[in-house]
Amino acid sequence: MADKKTFTKNKPITKAVIAAAGFGTRFLPATKNQPKEMLPIIDKPIIQYLVEEAVASGIKDIILVTRAGQTTLEDHFDSHVELEHLLAGNGKKEALKIVRAIPKMANFIYVRQKKHLPYGNATPLLAVKNLISPNESFVYMFGDDLVKAKIPATKQLIETFYKYNPAAVLAVQEVPWEKIHLYGSVKYKKGTKINQVDSLVEKADRENAPSNMAQFGRFVFSYKAIEEIENTRPGKDNELWLADMSNRLAQKYLVIAQPIKGKWMTTGDPLNYLKATVEFALDRPDLGPDFRAYLKSLKLN
Repeated sequence: MADKKTFTKNKPITKAVIAAAGFGTRFLPATKNQPKEMLPIIDKPIIQYLVEEAVASGIKDIILVTRAGQTTLEDHFDSHVELEHLLAGNGKKEALKIVRAIPKMANFIYVRQKKHLPYGNATPLLAVKNLISPNESFVYMFGDDLVKAKIPATKQLIETFYKYNPAAVLAVQEVPWEKIHLYGSVKYKKGTKINQVDSLVEKADRENAPSNMAQFGRFVFSYKAIEEIENTRPGKDNELWLADMSNRLAQKYLVIAQPIKGKWMTTGDPLNYLKATVEFALDRPDLGPDFRAYLKSLKLN
């Protein structure tokens, strides 16, 4: 067993916080009046894939951290009486079933990320601190990371959390060394068998990265993360980084970097968004065969 503190087991994990307060500037002008999390992967917005993953992992309450001007995201998970009436009148039963199911997926809670808070990928934790009780642990998700996996990535993290009861479990995957500078990389503690984190280095170049295991947007945190983020100061580029908060946790408590079985895909830029769309399209029984044939017909050089 690790030499860092663990915690008495608390109540089951039923809350997920999804960070969706960015401006999506790499997708302008498409994101001028909608969040990038509402961009579609075929016929569902990115954010719905995350919610489905969370729900499949046992989550009941979805806390969406948004900013001003993101009402399309809130509207998506609400009922649409006029549309339902139209679909019912036209006999489109399957479409009606799909639309009615969306607001029933979970209990949706919306929190605005206030402008006075520092910028950074850890800032949503400050925005939701009053919604997490001291005896609760919770899931934290970046709104633009998708994972294709037989066992949902979030469920994999929750199972690890239940097994070892740490302060935090972070999702990681191996990436090519030439790309590690794009992510936070993990330095593992020597002499342990449970992927215990010694430290995280945010966006280090290849020469200074401790490994090519990249942290990505899936986490399970104990309440200690809420306490720690309140004492974490903005770091690189004057941003509030999860890596800095996680390092503070790892100095005091057990933090695990869990390799995820599945394929992690970011949708945070146009090229990777297109790659993710192709991946999901090829997996669709109703689209995959014809789409694959179309791609082959292009005879790309």
